[in-house]
Amino acid sequence: MDHPRCLLDAARKLHADMVDRLGTLVTLESAPGSLPHLGSCADLLARWGEESLGRPARRVVIDGLPHLLWSAADQRVLLLGHFDTVFPVGTVRARPFTVRGDTATGPGVCDMKAGIVQMFTALRLIEDTSAVGVLLTCDEESGSLTSRPLIEREARRSGAVLVCEAATAEGHVKVARKGGSVYRLTVRGRAAHAGVEPQRGVNATVEVAHQILALAALGASDSGGTSVTPTLLSAGTTTNTVPEHANLAVDVRAWTRAELERVDTAIRGLVPYLPEAALSVQGGINRYPMSPALAQPLLKLARSIGRQLGIENLGGAHAAGASDGNFTAALGVPTLDGLGAVGGGAHGADEYVCLDRMPERTALLAGLVEAASTMEPARLRAIDEIP
Repeated sequence: MDHPRCLLDAARKLHADMVDRLGTLVTLESAPGSLPHLGSCADLLARWGEESLGRPARRVVIDGLPHLLWSAADQRVLLLGHFDTVFPVGTVRARPFTVRGDTATGPGVCDMKAGIVQMFTALRLIEDTSAVGVLLTCDEESGSLTSRPLIEREARRSGAVLVCEAATAEGHVKVARKGGSVYRLTVRGRAAHAGVEPQRGVNATVEVAHQILALAALGASDSGGTSVTPTLLSAGTTTNTVPEHANLAVDVRAWTRAELERVDTAIRGLVPYLPEAALSVQGGINRYPMSPALAQPLLKLARSIGRQLGIENLGGAHAAGASDGNFTAALGVPTLDGLGAVGGGAHGADEYVCLDRMPERTALLAGLVEAASTMEPARLRAIDEIP
């Protein structure tokens, strides 16, 4: 029997264990910025990682946030993921980990706790992990502000990066991602009594409303899929006071560097609509787009292994959402994303994972890690012989 099929058989024997571990990991909440919860989750993952790799994790704590790193001296492959979720503490009480048939639901089950379980299981199937590094961060959902230097440093040491974020609902891996920017727009007006003399005030809520319309125009349909989305908004102090301050968060996504830079220039050039109002802009481009060219050699390799596992027509999808793979691809390091669980509904109440697909995706990852970790980086970048 060929080796990929042996990996699949081994993964199937660990299926029940994977489901149990997934339930444990989802139940152990890891809300963004919640240091006690992130610390407890890191403790569990450090144990699992040491079991799989045979070496302890290095806990890299930055601003109190515990990132986990298993580096390799000759790092041919870096497995990349994150264990923070977008869900506040207490979500799991309202929506606990639940299994119905071949589907599991729960906060963070798809993005990306199932991917972490599959990652560590795949590593248990590999005989030699000495050239494999693993990095699990805990601030991806909030912009990777503390982990980015660590991600980029480890990527530069690696021949390839395999990102264990979720696959598409159809099971395709991800070869391209939009880049993203995050901004905070602050409006300063002037307070006044809203009932007695509103004309003396400069209404920050009215000003921010005009800015929202201006921002929406920057993401017009003829801009190649660029989205400019006002998100968090706050203004005012009391119901009878003309608001003196307003704050607006803006999320920007685009397929090209030029588009991100176009929108960045436009946002920084916004001018007040109301006389005497003032604007200030913080933030900027967070992640440049992930180019499909860098993923092609790894996609060819994954397709070859997938065919031996019975996975026909493994596709390379273009994903609108960004990931830490954007950082590694921007450095020119071959990067393939979406190697985690098959599922969908990320960040929503209906988030789910297909449990029956976990063994095949684990075997695919294990086969890809084995193949890439034995290749010289130059050979990996120029795979032509694989159809």
